[in-house]
Amino acid sequence: MSGAEKRFVEEAFASNYIAPVGPMVDAFEREFAAKIGSPHAVALSSGTAALHLMMRHLDVVPGDCVLCSTLTFVASITPAVQMGATPVFIDSDEATWNMNPDLLAEALADLKRKGKRAKAVIAVDLYGQCCDHDRIREVCRAHDVPVIEDAAEALGATYKNQPAGHGGVAAVYSFNGNKILTTSGGGMLASSDEKLISQARFLASQARDPAAHYEHSQLGYNYRLSNVLAAIGRGQLTQLDAFVAKRRRIFEWYAARLGALPGVAFMPEAPYGRSNRWLTVMTLDPSQTGATPEKIRLALEAENIEARPVWKPMHEQPVFRGCAIHGGAVAARLFRTGLCLPSGSALTENDVGRVAGVVRNALARG
Repeated sequence: MSGAEKRFVEEAFASNYIAPVGPMVDAFEREFAAKIGSPHAVALSSGTAALHLMMRHLDVVPGDCVLCSTLTFVASITPAVQMGATPVFIDSDEATWNMNPDLLAEALADLKRKGKRAKAVIAVDLYGQCCDHDRIREVCRAHDVPVIEDAAEALGATYKNQPAGHGGVAAVYSFNGNKILTTSGGGMLASSDEKLISQARFLASQARDPAAHYEHSQLGYNYRLSNVLAAIGRGQLTQLDAFVAKRRRIFEWYAARLGALPGVAFMPEAPYGRSNRWLTVMTLDPSQTGATPEKIRLALEAENIEARPVWKPMHEQPVFRGCAIHGGAVAARLFRTGLCLPSGSALTENDVGRVAGVVRNALARG
């Protein structure tokens, strides 16, 4: 928390707007849209809700195919599957860890040969780094497939000097408790398509038709963000640039302390953009370090320090057993060799030094 959140929350209480929606939600939407350079945005209960509304907008139905990065959190694809779509997973590009555009082209061509139509591509900006969206959109244009940018982890990052979330049909953001900007729980859907956002706002408000009574001509959802949580978001938004700068500094502290060790590397930064370094992610080559990421994680846990493995690829998840995967070896290797280090914006240089010291000692023990 930056301190500014409390003032906005007190303002929300003073206004007596505690129910969902309200002046804070309206202001948060305007300020957020201005920050990311998007003309339209709607604040929602989660990033997952935003993706679900996009699947509804695209009329995803059973039998449709939706393509998604395999190296991601499960919520990137669950809304499509819950709508009945068949997921098709795309491996990571070695240089960026994000969706490989060449494998995406291969997957789309394969679906076309089989007479199947892809309904959407969900391009995930992994760990705060944008995909190569120009290449992805170029591939998708050739097949007339819309692109949704899952920027849940990438708020504050840039792609070719544009804020994360530009260029696709829409972009999805998350304000979950662990994100770089948090409202404790929440999300945002942004787009240059005013009609899309208007329809999303309508569906997120139980699809209530304009009438004095409760009239419904279609089914909707209870997906709007609370006015109180939006107040927290407004306070957080004022500090977004500072949060990004701090996360990048935390990465630099880790890199300075651990980067020269044999077998240790960090997630590379793509030359086309600037990562927000939401998480600092290291990889270990056990043949050089003599230790696995799991052993390092357990050594940290013994010191009451939480670290986590890299996302387990979707194509290796039991729930998606048998689903199509194009490539897969890169994501699988990153899962086996990667470890996410503590990266919260409140960390001090001494905190990072303590974490790095435990890692160094564990590596020295092999």
